[in-house]
Amino acid sequence: MPLQFELCPGRMIGGNHPCFIIAEIGQNHQGDIEIAKKMIKMAKDCGADCAKFQKSELEYKFSKQALNRPYNSVHSWGKTYGDHKRHLEFSHDQYRELKKYATETGIFLTASGMDEMAMEFLHELDVPFIKVASCDANNFPYLERTAKKGRPMVVSTGMQSMETIRRVYNTVKEHNKNFTLLQCTSAYPLDPKDVNLCVIKYTRGKLVPFHFFFKEYQKEFPDVPIGYSGHEQGIYISVAAVAMGAKVVERHVTLDKTGKGNDHAASLDPSELAEMVRAIRLVETAMGTPVKQMLPCEKTCHDKLGKSVVAKNAISKGEVLSLDMFAVKVGEPKGIAPENMQQLVGKKLKVDVEGDDSILADMIE
Repeated sequence: MPLQFELCPGRMIGGNHPCFIIAEIGQNHQGDIEIAKKMIKMAKDCGADCAKFQKSELEYKFSKQALNRPYNSVHSWGKTYGDHKRHLEFSHDQYRELKKYATETGIFLTASGMDEMAMEFLHELDVPFIKVASCDANNFPYLERTAKKGRPMVVSTGMQSMETIRRVYNTVKEHNKNFTLLQCTSAYPLDPKDVNLCVIKYTRGKLVPFHFFFKEYQKEFPDVPIGYSGHEQGIYISVAAVAMGAKVVERHVTLDKTGKGNDHAASLDPSELAEMVRAIRLVETAMGTPVKQMLPCEKTCHDKLGKSVVAKNAISKGEVLSLDMFAVKVGEPKGIAPENMQQLVGKKLKVDVEGDDSILADMIE
């Protein structure tokens, strides 16, 4: 069974625990803390477990040249990329206010630490876990520094190879056993053909040349819960990820898909988020048990339609039984089950049986 650990206070993930659903607000709040609060409340109302943001200390995440370059996109909030990012970035005090609001609302709050200084702030803020964005999955000094904090980690793995993710696993595992890896493809919105859910668990749904040389996450990292961070449109693929074993699902959310910003088009609106949560919980219930058996709920159908062994023609008392004497029908009363018919061969009846009558266990010598 996959590793289980406490991702948030009182909330376990992995094993048979419910999928942990992260509503990724990111920067869809437009830089407005009141919109951010509305989105936290929306995430809670829709049934998500956690509301997540993206925290950057811009001078540590970007070079001066990157911050000073002109940014003329229709999604821009400033003349330069730095101006744009500063508009969207909440201060430390604002994050403290948001965390307090989330606590009062009854939902966990965390953020992706988009650079080492942002991670240090989130650790000081006492978020339940640190989210590592795909852009830092190959940033090994950052991973090691984060892992040494001892706080649970959720690591997205977009834009990386399996070889790199093996290094991620080994680097984090050396210092921190409480982490999860999320299959992710970093495109917004994501084309379904590029999702590659088989990275979670290979199902042979698509022929992969030399697939026997590859291991998917669940085989490669059996002691780590595996999850999915999706950027596709709609909810179906994310629900399918849970059916394939994802223990964490992260999806971007928005209050308005037409809003300013690149992420809105790949985000779920409130009705979609609520439906995804309902669908995931329904699928989890339906996953059930791997034990195949007739269930109590099937008794009514079995009593009505279950078939039995009946005499094809009249059979006399003491006659040696053979398969050609039997038929299988819905009989009254219920007789010997068809799967046990072979066991009757060579035995004898204690009584005469008319044609079309059920063969009952107490009729056999």
